[in-house]
Order: sequence, then structure tokens, then C-alpha cells
Amino acid sequence: MIRIDAMWLAADPIDMRAGADRLLARVVQVFGAAQAHHGYLFANARGTRVKLLVHDGFGVWCAARRLNAGRFVWPGTTHTTPLLSLTPAQFDALVLGLPWQRLPELSVITRA
Repeated sequence: MIRIDAMWLAADPIDMRAGADRLLARVVQVFGAAQAHHGYLFANARGTRVKLLVHDGFGVWCAARRLNAGRFVWPGTTHTTPLLSLTPAQFDALVLGLPWQRLPELSVITRA
């Protein structure tokens, strides 16, 4: 499997017709460079599709995902930073369509 040490979520939507070259250009525009073993996650404006771009140190991998029903939980474009860091657990929840932003509060059960 491809090693991913850091995962970044692009808050701004992107046209899903974009391929690896266009996604890579967006990463370079925002960060200045694509780091090896970093993954960059993009979504369309409706939140129905995502693409993941991973630089493995030799080249780039591009994968796409869509849900059969529902939408991916995505931050709005009003977010202050164009790219957010994700933990592995947040990434796993996000690609399943779960509320990844609420993982810390969902991982603890308290008495009301």
C-alpha cells in the first residue's frame, strides 16, 4: 500500500474533471510544493465526490470516490485556511461519509 504520513483536506471545491496534473498544480499553488508521502484530498462543490492525490516520492497517485447515497461531510469555503490537516481516523470517517469533525466527542461516552 502507499505510505501516507500526513493528510490534507482542501476546503475549496474543485472540478472533478481535474486529473492528477491539475490537482498537483493546486497543491503546489497553495503549499509551494507537494511533499513526499503526503496525501491531498479534494471534493466537488456538491460534496458528492472526492479525489485523493498522493505523492509517493517517485510520482503521484490519484484516486476517486463517490458515495452511493448522501454526501461527504466537508468544511465550507468560508473556512480560514485552504487546507486542513486530517488524522488517519478522521480520513477513514470522512471517506465513509461520517461526521469526521465530531470524532473526539463521539469517542467518549458520558453520563448526562
